[in-house]
Amino acid sequence: MNLMENILIALRSLRGNLVRAFLTLMMIAFGIMALVGILTAIDQVIYSLNDNFASLGANTFSIRPAGRGVRGEGEKQADMISYNQAMQFKSNFNDKAATSVYLGCGGSKVIRYKEEKTDPTFSIAGIDENYLLNRGIDVSAGRAFSLKEVSSGDNIAVVGNDIVKELFGGQNEEALGKQVIVDNRRYFIVGVVESRGKSNGSSEDKSVFIPIYTAKRFYGSPRMNYRVEVAVRSQEEMEGTIAAATGAFRPIRGLKAAQKNDFEIRKSDGLVQIIKENTVSLRGGAVAIGLMTLLGAAIGLMNIMLVSVTERTREIGVRKALGAKNKNILLQFLTEAIVMCQIGGLVGIFMALLVGLLIAHFAGGSFVMPWAWIGLAIMISLITGLLAGIIPARKAARMDPIESLRYE
Repeated sequence: MNLMENILIALRSLRGNLVRAFLTLMMIAFGIMALVGILTAIDQVIYSLNDNFASLGANTFSIRPAGRGVRGEGEKQADMISYNQAMQFKSNFNDKAATSVYLGCGGSKVIRYKEEKTDPTFSIAGIDENYLLNRGIDVSAGRAFSLKEVSSGDNIAVVGNDIVKELFGGQNEEALGKQVIVDNRRYFIVGVVESRGKSNGSSEDKSVFIPIYTAKRFYGSPRMNYRVEVAVRSQEEMEGTIAAATGAFRPIRGLKAAQKNDFEIRKSDGLVQIIKENTVSLRGGAVAIGLMTLLGAAIGLMNIMLVSVTERTREIGVRKALGAKNKNILLQFLTEAIVMCQIGGLVGIFMALLVGLLIAHFAGGSFVMPWAWIGLAIMISLITGLLAGIIPARKAARMDPIESLRYE
């Protein structure tokens, strides 16, 4: 008999014992669903977290002077990044990746509006038109700065949510167009950022953002450092963009070919890297759980196949009497086990995809077809069928034809 005949016989055998075949298939299906479903769910969660971190500014890196805070004996401290250097880099590099410039202008600020004032817990910073977008900070009311406003140095501000709560009763629209006073300077509020809470010890909710040129006029000095930040579209572009940014910033800093960089690149992807590093152990655990489930299913399938061999003893004797060889009997029962596992595997893959779709829906991400895990499931189904079917198939093949014909 050829392979197709064995498959047809296997399908007829499944139809002859529908209840038992259904239970066996579901054992395999749930094992495959546990394996592929968990792996797919992990992928969906990671893709969703990557998207969310990207929207929070995780796909960014900053350029800062080297050696600040940690220097060896005799090591020269690098010069601060000046306003002109930062803006020149932005002008040269902004067409390759969204580039922003930031200047911290101090904390412990009191914000005043008419007779009202806040506690001295607020900060002020100079930003350009790209900063909020690069950092994933949304404007809940009003607008962000325009390029013209950034370069002209207008006395305008985008404020954090806590300022609106303390001075305007939490009414964002009420704050727009009002004048607040910071360090005895007046700023018109043009926008309010969405509340984000505290992150890394700081909070945009307690910040007043003013145009970068305005910050330079009021707070700039040779001791002030302008932080340059670059946003990439995905983590895959990070290393290439860093290399390009390094090459573009060296001549701006006046470095010769033999000189080391006097600036450093800091990536803002710590959480993403942690997730990627833990992905290996997560997937390893998922594979272990799935394989243990499949081991139970394989043992159950082997038991059912042994029962089937016993029930079909006379059938085996008749086939051998008609000329079937041991190899033919072995292949027939082995094919039945493999066909049963493959059908169960396909059902399990379908259920696992449903799990992945549900995870993607509730996580708010996009579903990605797990082709690698589907291929793994098909391969594991084949191996499970071979392992579960080999012992019953060998038992059937070794039966004595005369004794089999006498079996009642």
